[in-house]
Amino acid sequence: MHPAQSVALSVLTFSGAAQFAALDFWTDPIAFGSLALVVLALNARHVIMGAALSPWIRQLPLGQQLLALSFLSDPNFADSQPRLKSGETDIGILLGGGLILWVNWVIGTILGGVSQSRIGDPALYGIDVVMLCFFAAITVEQLRAKSAWFPAVAGAVLAAATVHVLPTGWNIILGAVAGGIAAVLTHAE
Repeated sequence: MHPAQSVALSVLTFSGAAQFAALDFWTDPIAFGSLALVVLALNARHVIMGAALSPWIRQLPLGQQLLALSFLSDPNFADSQPRLKSGETDIGILLGGGLILWVNWVIGTILGGVSQSRIGDPALYGIDVVMLCFFAAITVEQLRAKSAWFPAVAGAVLAAATVHVLPTGWNIILGAVAGGIAAVLTHAE
């Protein structure tokens, strides 16, 4: 991608996981169907995050609801949900955190686009593991509840077992579906 395209993507599409997953499909020819399904699957979690924060979000007029939700991401959800549960009433935590994350995301994209030829392969610096570490930290926090163990293990095992069998990204979708089914079955008991 041209640096300007990368910046436009980050400005208009604030979804790091989906953007990184989309890079796997950014070959010639682009597998648009698989790309769309992976992006949809990765972003489906925002429906659940929005529902979990609905006691805050429903208090706002529709325009403000849409604005707050457009900046919803994993880090500010991880910050906002415990505050909501503790009785905090300031939804500005969600919107403010999201705006700060978005601005930093765009600035990081600009810096990466400008310096891409000088950096070379970011994997040489270990930058590629940052997202993995972040999601692992969020997952560990959520695994404090024993009810989360079976769905997490079921999803992870299936995703890992199919990573070399399925087309790029489909193992994540399959793992997410398996984890969701396991959560429903565990909750039904």
